[in-house]
Amino acid sequence: MLSFKEIRQLEKQKKARDSLGLFVTEGRKLFEEAPRELVREVLVSRRYEQQHPEVREQIPEGADAVFDIEDSRFASVSDTKTPQGILTVVEKPSFSNPEADAFRTAGASSPLYLILENLQDPGNAGTIIRTAEAAGVTAVFITEGSVDLYAPKTIRSTMGSIYRVPHFLTGDAGALIKKMHENGVTSFAAHLRGDRAYTACDFRAPAAIVIGNEGNGITDETADACGVLMKIPMKGRVESLNAAMAAGILMYEAARQRG
Repeated sequence: MLSFKEIRQLEKQKKARDSLGLFVTEGRKLFEEAPRELVREVLVSRRYEQQHPEVREQIPEGADAVFDIEDSRFASVSDTKTPQGILTVVEKPSFSNPEADAFRTAGASSPLYLILENLQDPGNAGTIIRTAEAAGVTAVFITEGSVDLYAPKTIRSTMGSIYRVPHFLTGDAGALIKKMHENGVTSFAAHLRGDRAYTACDFRAPAAIVIGNEGNGITDETADACGVLMKIPMKGRVESLNAAMAAGILMYEAARQRG
């Protein structure tokens, strides 16, 4: 069983999460949605158990559990300002990497991938993962140097989608795009050099949508590697959209075209 100090390290340090292969979630929804076989430890405050006595029956077999924790003590290990009273230590999920199967996954005859390059905002990353599930994205690739998908704020923003959306760390977005092209996957990125509206692009064949850094967009090298540079038309004096908003627009256009 982990100590409170070790749990705090999991919340604060990517190195600790990577080393142990664990991460921390807070709140009832993320506890209930966590795959039962991945739950390693559950901490429950005295107040939460009084309000939800059924929680004892919900602890997965084989998981450690600590009950009757005083609220002040629970707050000391919580990453939120107003703790709900239940915290879960979860093993990172493992997915089959589509790179091993020529960029296909089981049941995906025309896969739709998402590539996130140098994304820095945890809320954006989490929202994108959640939207990816809703839009039917096959898998998400995120480059090294981006925000950690298992950071507490990112996990909260996914609202449980982190457990279900296949996601993989990749080193070089340009090299990944090249490999995708070799396997019949066309890449699309919104860019200032885009010469067509996103609604004029055909997302029905195997495709990858590329989303860049919040401030700088995708790198020049990645833009040069992309198969199609497109634009999201904007009125007024707006120069760009929030990364999660842009990703959502593009993913749902692909979903619309695919029926």
